[in-house]
Amino acid sequence: MQEDDTTKATNLPDPKEIEREINEFLANKYGNRIRVMGTQIGPWPGTEESGTGETVLGDRTTSSIRFAMKPAELHEYLDRFVIRQDSAKEILATKICTHFNRIRHYQQKGEPDEREGIGRIKSNIILIGPTGVGKTYLIKLIAKKIGVPFVKGDATKFSETGYVGGDVEDLVRDLVQAADGDIDQAKYGIIYIDEIDKIASSGNIIGLDVSRTGVQRNLLKPMEETEVDLKVAHDPVSLMEAAAHFQKTGKRLKRTINTRDILFIVSGAFDGLDEIISKRISRKGLGFEAVLKQKEYRSDVLREVKSEDLIEFGFESEFVGRLPVIAVLDDLDVDDLYKILKNEYSSVVTAKKQDFKSYGIDIRFTNEALRRIAEQASLEKTGARALVSCMERLLVSFERVLPSSEVNRFTVTDELVENPRGYLQEMLADENHPARGSIFDAVDTAERVERLAELDARCGEFRKHYGDVLCGAALEAVVDAAIKEGVSSETMYQKYLKLQNEVHAFEEEFFRLYGLKIRFSMDALHELVRLVLTGSEEALIVCRKIFQNYHHGLKLVMERSGDKEFTIPKEAVKNPERFLNDMIQKTYSHPDAEAAS
Repeated sequence: MQEDDTTKATNLPDPKEIEREINEFLANKYGNRIRVMGTQIGPWPGTEESGTGETVLGDRTTSSIRFAMKPAELHEYLDRFVIRQDSAKEILATKICTHFNRIRHYQQKGEPDEREGIGRIKSNIILIGPTGVGKTYLIKLIAKKIGVPFVKGDATKFSETGYVGGDVEDLVRDLVQAADGDIDQAKYGIIYIDEIDKIASSGNIIGLDVSRTGVQRNLLKPMEETEVDLKVAHDPVSLMEAAAHFQKTGKRLKRTINTRDILFIVSGAFDGLDEIISKRISRKGLGFEAVLKQKEYRSDVLREVKSEDLIEFGFESEFVGRLPVIAVLDDLDVDDLYKILKNEYSSVVTAKKQDFKSYGIDIRFTNEALRRIAEQASLEKTGARALVSCMERLLVSFERVLPSSEVNRFTVTDELVENPRGYLQEMLADENHPARGSIFDAVDTAERVERLAELDARCGEFRKHYGDVLCGAALEAVVDAAIKEGVSSETMYQKYLKLQNEVHAFEEEFFRLYGLKIRFSMDALHELVRLVLTGSEEALIVCRKIFQNYHHGLKLVMERSGDKEFTIPKEAVKNPERFLNDMIQKTYSHPDAEAAS
């Protein structure tokens, strides 16, 4: 029987057969304790065949990475999402933008492999700050804004050998996975390693400290520059995949990534580092000691950190040398925690609104209630993380009971925060008390006013970034939709502009298909966008549905009046059939139309 063309072209082994062979291999070596299930065999994503006997990367575009972003733009972006941490935001925005702009500079010169001297020193960063102050959040925001792949690892999970917990190079492989196999994207990514202070040696020479030092040394080459093999030598699946590839093509599968342009950022709480710094400063003399006494906060002392302090803390000098940039984050006080709750970009309040919204219940928070929640969270000494746990403890009973009641909206007040169980009982005793409705309406109105004022103040910024500015009814629609959906106003602002462009695309499509030029009035445009702003359908689809028969009617009007251009008002969007019928009747009954025919 003739072999199928598809089978002949791919010549890949049966995955079930590969799975069986791997399991036989594992059974012979380890017994029946380990099995591999669901093996998949196929080309490695992001590679293509070459005629040189190797598999090499295809040409990939990195246009989604914003190499040319300016530090001030990134700093401004971080200010909207992250409360306080001004010094850390300035350092991160500046050095990360410089890192990517320097890459762009060398690419434009066409000398990517001839970077000499200072150009080869990467701006790897070490972040110092207590838990819950936003270290991970900051780096995630930056990676998202610039458009680069991002992975996070925990330093405590790595071992010197790589057999316990994982190997340092696994992070680089994870970065390729985060880039969907696109190595050209991954090689400009960001690797973030938390709990880095846990691999500092305490000065002993036996046991755990040896392993910690070994992990530091294993990080040296990736943080500077090395080639990382994307195949794992002791992974049987990788070995079988390579064998299958060679059997298919007769070519060696080459999968490596260079870490030269990968930015490494490490962080930790560094408990005890402030004491090392204080001792060093005190040894300098009374003048320095006087300065030290003026420093009330631990973060102020940490800002005096030098390489010698980190070495005394337990890091190898070579390791510290790979981290030339240091940023210190502040502890968060009650005011900071309150500002986080008030920030519309914060997920603490919006997530809770969405939780209740999934049951058809609207929830609002008074400023007094948010202040009380912030005060409770500050007592836990875990930064912003405490806000989530406080919020959950406060509202878990409401979340359990209210979906089974008639209550469809309520307000979290300071009275509720002080006595949640008593407040819940009062609500259930009189589910539709008018006083609670009045409180909700007042808080809801105040929130809308705040959001409108914030959007209006950013008018110049929106014009610069989006080329268009919304005002009046359009801005109100944005705020209404943002509050209804529980998202930031800027997110809905962007969606509004996108839908507006889709409506204009329908105007062009209508002319292309029927030779009739239609233009929606501003009121009609806003009405169309408003209809789809909180839905899942595209504006283009909705326009097609609403005006599906308009080309027939408008052609009748054109034949009678000679007009080929039509302005579509708001009334047409609200009742398209009635408006079109009225338009046709007026055209045919008008004496000028009789004369034109």
